[in-house]
Amino acid sequence: MSDTQPVFIIRDLNFYYGDFLALSQININIQPQKVTALIGPSGCGKSTFLRCLNRMNDTISGTRVEGQILLDGENIYAPDVNLASLRQRVGMVFQKPNPFPQSIYDNVAFGPRVLGLTRENAELDEIVERSLRRAAVWDDVKDLLREDALSVSLGQQQQLCIARVLAVEAEVILMDEPASALDPISTGKIEELIHELKQHYTIVIVTHNMQQAARVSDSTGLFWLGELIEFNPTEQLFTNPESDLTEAYITGRMG
Repeated sequence: MSDTQPVFIIRDLNFYYGDFLALSQININIQPQKVTALIGPSGCGKSTFLRCLNRMNDTISGTRVEGQILLDGENIYAPDVNLASLRQRVGMVFQKPNPFPQSIYDNVAFGPRVLGLTRENAELDEIVERSLRRAAVWDDVKDLLREDALSVSLGQQQQLCIARVLAVEAEVILMDEPASALDPISTGKIEELIHELKQHYTIVIVTHNMQQAARVSDSTGLFWLGELIEFNPTEQLFTNPESDLTEAYITGRMG
């Protein structure tokens, strides 16, 4: 699909919750500075797969992974992997905005402080402003930096959560239905932001909204009962799918 080296190479991935096989033989390459959308019905494995990419499933007892997930050629499930470093490089934006109950400034500054990226207040100010600008929310909150992050709108809270990921110099942004809790105007802003961010970041987004996948993504994968049914350039998948199941799903006859 591309001559560039993939950011993620996933090979023969199986994922288990206890004895339950939630993902079966997933093979996929995720290209740099592109948006990859994952679609499919509820419970089909999309979010489980997304959380495999920064090992957030590790927090769930009884889970098990088989196969390989390579990030820039390195196996992220190798025993010596530093999880803090992995999650710094591969950030997550959740379905519902989850700012910390502190100021807007402290939300964005939290990661750089914890990771020791800077000890200079002026440099921290620059990181906060740059991150909020990249998240397209600086103009809305620049006079509210010391206000509670929970005092702004849900859409602005989600942009703030994206800024929090950007502040720690992430390379990949995982988004798990980032606009499903938002109104149409805020959803449009998030979609515009995704388009802007892919100039600098690799983005993987889970969405139930097929129109959204068509609008924002370069490639789309259909998950079904834990299997990756089809993965192709978005336009091809929606206009000329290879799989009968893909066609049935996108036309609404199944799922």
